[in-house]
Amino acid sequence: MEMMEVANHLERSSDRMNRHLDSNGKYVRYTSDQVEALERVYSECPKPSSLRRQQLIRDCSILAHIEPKQIKVWFQNRRCRDKQRKEASRLQSLNRKLSAMNKLLMEENDRLQKQVSQLVCENGYMKQQLTTTVVNDASCDSVVNPPHHSLRDVNSPTGLISIAEETLAEFLSKATGTAVDWVQMPGMKPGPDSVGIFAISQRCSGVAARACGLVSLEPVKIAEILKDRPSWYRDCRSLEVYTMFPAGNGGTIELVYMQTYAPTTLAPARDFWTLRYTTSLDNGSYVVCERSLSGSGAGPNPTSASQFVRAEMLSSGYLIRPCDGGGSIIHIVDHLNLEAWSVPDVLRPLYESSKVVAQKMTISALRYIRQLAQESNGELVHGLGRQPAVLRTFSQRLSRGFNDAVNGFGDDGWSTMHCDGAEDIIVAINSTKHLSNISSSLSFLGGVLCAKASMLLQNVPPAVLIQFLREHRSEWADFHVDAYSAATLKADTFAYPVVRPTRFTGSQVIMPLGHTIEHEEMLEVVRLEGHSLAQEDGFMSRDVHLLQICTGIDENAVGACSELIFAPINEMFPDDAPLVPSGFRVIPIDAKTGDVQDLITSNHRTLDLTSSLEVGPSPENASGNCSSSSSSRCILTIAFQFPFEPNLQENVAGMACQYVRSVISSVQRVAMAISPSGISSSLGSKLSPASPEAVTLAQWISQSYTHHLGSELVTIDSLGSNDSVLKLIWDHQDAILCCTLKPQPVFMFANQAGLDMLETTLVALQDITLEKIFDESGRKALCSDFAKLMQQGFACLSSGICLSTMGRHVTYEQAIAWKVFASSDNKDDNSNNNNLHCLAFSFVNWSFV
Repeated sequence: MEMMEVANHLERSSDRMNRHLDSNGKYVRYTSDQVEALERVYSECPKPSSLRRQQLIRDCSILAHIEPKQIKVWFQNRRCRDKQRKEASRLQSLNRKLSAMNKLLMEENDRLQKQVSQLVCENGYMKQQLTTTVVNDASCDSVVNPPHHSLRDVNSPTGLISIAEETLAEFLSKATGTAVDWVQMPGMKPGPDSVGIFAISQRCSGVAARACGLVSLEPVKIAEILKDRPSWYRDCRSLEVYTMFPAGNGGTIELVYMQTYAPTTLAPARDFWTLRYTTSLDNGSYVVCERSLSGSGAGPNPTSASQFVRAEMLSSGYLIRPCDGGGSIIHIVDHLNLEAWSVPDVLRPLYESSKVVAQKMTISALRYIRQLAQESNGELVHGLGRQPAVLRTFSQRLSRGFNDAVNGFGDDGWSTMHCDGAEDIIVAINSTKHLSNISSSLSFLGGVLCAKASMLLQNVPPAVLIQFLREHRSEWADFHVDAYSAATLKADTFAYPVVRPTRFTGSQVIMPLGHTIEHEEMLEVVRLEGHSLAQEDGFMSRDVHLLQICTGIDENAVGACSELIFAPINEMFPDDAPLVPSGFRVIPIDAKTGDVQDLITSNHRTLDLTSSLEVGPSPENASGNCSSSSSSRCILTIAFQFPFEPNLQENVAGMACQYVRSVISSVQRVAMAISPSGISSSLGSKLSPASPEAVTLAQWISQSYTHHLGSELVTIDSLGSNDSVLKLIWDHQDAILCCTLKPQPVFMFANQAGLDMLETTLVALQDITLEKIFDESGRKALCSDFAKLMQQGFACLSSGICLSTMGRHVTYEQAIAWKVFASSDNKDDNSNNNNLHCLAFSFVNWSFV
């Protein structure tokens, strides 16, 4: 009905805009020639100026008798009509999407009702069996014969077709039936704007995950994308189809061998030998289903397979149904047995978790096709004018290069060498290293050396750790090592690069290139600023550029791990740039639902004023949260790659061990700072959700502002509590920051606007000094007004520019600085100097340039 009203409205508006008032005040229709002339101008300039409209009347004689005002009205109506058409198209598209989502939800509801009925029947049956057992205990005489599949010849087409049909039936019963007891994925809520509906298995053999959603692509296109697993599944090392033949019913059967990467250096990788069946159903749906063929030694290339543990894929696949009006509804099922017995006990939760399978495979698949659909519709815009496919290739190459380094497969040319004094660090070399997938393949004369290690971290939120490493590179990285790697890649010959003496300024600028639809992965270029110390080229820039992907730092995102992977790149950023990636991967293990989120939101390293805001756990639940998160663990994997010459192999190996050991030490220091145990030992009760220190500091900030400037910083009603002062300051639109009174002042608090302006977190705030956020002119202005600030208690700085931690310029209309006293009695500044607690700054009407 609503669509009909929109169509009728468009028809009426079209009729009105084709008429105009003549000299007698009567409506007269435009002639077809007049409309054609106006449309021609409209296509060139939808909003012509007054001069342009007058020129149009002069140039076009058929419009000469029409008033300029009427011409203006025609263009206004024409623009409105265009806007209405676009809105109607958007509403129709939204209506189709909501109809499809409604259909999907109704089907999901039907499936859940069937599942409930089945559970009720099973419950009744179990009660009956229990009663029978109690009355007549004949359990010892009973014999249970589990169903077993008849043996079939996997070497004959007939046997393979039989397996394919059985796989199809089992997959459909999982995708739309009740063969698996599905429960909703924690943290993933369905809705019109969500990627899809996600579920994980409960009480079934192996680990399984299921997803269903709406995608604006055709079924055949979706099937082609998903069958190309290496393009979207980052853990997929290779996938080869060894045999393909028709199934006789329009479908095809393929025998597929797939190798996957191990996420850490502590466990072997997995491989799969499967049958994949592609066919169409009678209702027009498209199906791709897959399952393992029996036998650990089955499959091609047994020599290569010896480096892997054979895992099992139970009936899995994709059911793709076309929607009315375009697009498809897709059901995805991944059901695996990852042979958890073959990994250390500490890693077993990763291999026994359906949630991990959902995050790595099922959700990734649906997100990827949604990403491609939005790119094809032009809904996504990427930086530096790069095509989405090029940026995707960069991300895939960085991830693949890092995985290759972590796994170090022998068939890639990797071999382990000895490194004195670093038994906990694995050093591997690849003398045949070639950077593939580039037009001008770069080969290093000696090869590439990799130093890597994995370790267990306790009570460390992965997202917070990776975010800190990303934002504060100078805390753990050595600029000269980055400069060495960059100089190696820039060398046009095999000559060993000479790194000139360079001073690193400590500044980094992060330039975003693109991100996935839910911002769970970001592709960036990082510029590390350096200046030559040599006199002859003292004015030359020695900046180092890194291409970087960062995943898992969104506190609200559901991700399997958090990663920071980077590689030196030429500043021209060519599409075929050689990449030698290094980086970090942090994988949470055996954490309960919400543990990571609780750690992020309820634990900070600074005097956290937000702990008293009503956004965290309540006081009575605080101890419970601490106890639940105290058992959280994660695995940190570090891998750094270095090109080398043959005669310098030992030197580079020693340098690599020393550097990685230094990085590990820095990361452990950071991890201690952000872990709850590290915080509680240093700050004690200050971080409790109802911290009196937090409330008191908020009062001091507000009262000192009123005393010095004679106006209110925040408006508090007569019934307002002390806690409300804190909340008002936290939500204030201006950036409010407090810094210490040390020789080099550092920040101790910022409200939400202040954190947004500095592009930082409360975890990293204490590492930012006051002088770092101002440019040269801002520092001079602050120095000139500092004496006034200390004498009269406040100072007003004129408009200027400051810098965020990401290197972005921020303009502000005015900055106000004032003393904050640890007392409500501020009548005599001189008498209260002993009570001076900190300095506060308020940046008014700030915005990014």
